[in-house]
Amino acid sequence: MKIKNLSIASAAAVALLSLSGAAHADGGHDGDHDGGHCSNETLRGAFAFIGHGVILGLIGDDGTVHPYATPSILDDVALVTFDGVGHFTRTDFGVIGGLPKGGQTTFNPYQMGAYTVHRDCTGTMKIIYTAGGSVPAGVETDLNIVVASDGTLVESVVYRAVTVAGSSADGAVKCPPNCQQGVQESFEGKKVSVFGFR
Repeated sequence: MKIKNLSIASAAAVALLSLSGAAHADGGHDGDHDGGHCSNETLRGAFAFIGHGVILGLIGDDGTVHPYATPSILDDVALVTFDGVGHFTRTDFGVIGGLPKGGQTTFNPYQMGAYTVHRDCTGTMKIIYTAGGSVPAGVETDLNIVVASDGTLVESVVYRAVTVAGSSADGAVKCPPNCQQGVQESFEGKKVSVFGFR
């Protein structure tokens, strides 16, 4: 009797593993990313972000970073509200090189953005500053993101940062026209379930 029950249990385990393997092998291909269960809808509501990094210089036509006279350390906190369909609003307060960003000591709500979350929970965010704030309109930060912890955590690294003015220490690169900055920055966002609590 024990052998018969063991055989049935073994057969059931093999069947489950086979089904699991078949589902995994298919991977839910959607044409550009492997399986997963994320989408733009995964990000909905308010997320508290913290960021840290260094602004190094301007990227020249040669594709290399031409350093500023002094690299600037960035620390930033932000509240990002995702709409679940690919857009967000953002307000932030940052310090660059030891001074409040744009000289503003309060939060800057003049920002908007777009995001995409792929099925495999990777994606992108594009932050654009608009007119009215202390940061000039047209400043842009683009990030590659990973959504984790059942949609309650966003990890990200900046891959493109655009400014509107400046020059490298050697004077070889000026903005405009070369306004893409070399940066080394990362941001982490955690879902705000109830304001003041997680």
